[in-house]
Amino acid sequence: MDGVRALPLLDGGPVERSDAARNRETLLAAAQELVREQSGVSGVTMDAVAARAGVGKGTVYRRFESREGLMAALLDLSETDWQAAVISGPPPLGPGAPPLERLLAFGHSRMETNLLHGELIQAAGQAGSRAYAAVSFTAMHVRYLLAEIGVGGDVPMLATALLAPLEIVILQQQIHIEHVPLDRIQRGWDDLVRRVVSGGVEAP
Repeated sequence: MDGVRALPLLDGGPVERSDAARNRETLLAAAQELVREQSGVSGVTMDAVAARAGVGKGTVYRRFESREGLMAALLDLSETDWQAAVISGPPPLGPGAPPLERLLAFGHSRMETNLLHGELIQAAGQAGSRAYAAVSFTAMHVRYLLAEIGVGGDVPMLATALLAPLEIVILQQQIHIEHVPLDRIQRGWDDLVRRVVSGGVEAP
């Protein structure tokens, strides 16, 4: 059994009526389409989502209360989809690849997802605060892969060291203030991973 299947997924909240769930899915799908088309969330308004979904603006407000609430729902949906890809998606992010390949793919994917989440978090305001389950998921997954590779020592601390460069605050500092290209950041993270792994693999 793949050890990551026991990892905590984001809490989906109370069970919704089927019609309410379908309505929510329709609105979120419309919002996701707008995000993809505009390569960001800045132009995603309640009016635009309502028009794309073919409903009145009041319907969007009743479902999400505010644009911040809509952005928070998009953030949760994106995070849940990403976790599902890690748990059961195709390799190398998902199961089936060697653990080192999975770890490298995880880092690249997490950076890209966090950069998207960074814009969503800002748009969501207080409602966009990261859930404990989201943080726990990434930490437990990296610990699991390090153990699969055979890394010894203080694995939780090593996992924390590898996760720190993937955080949105650090990524935004490097990309937007220091103007470091994302591909260079990813190469640097790969080098960090290989150094941690080569220095921490226990002898048989």
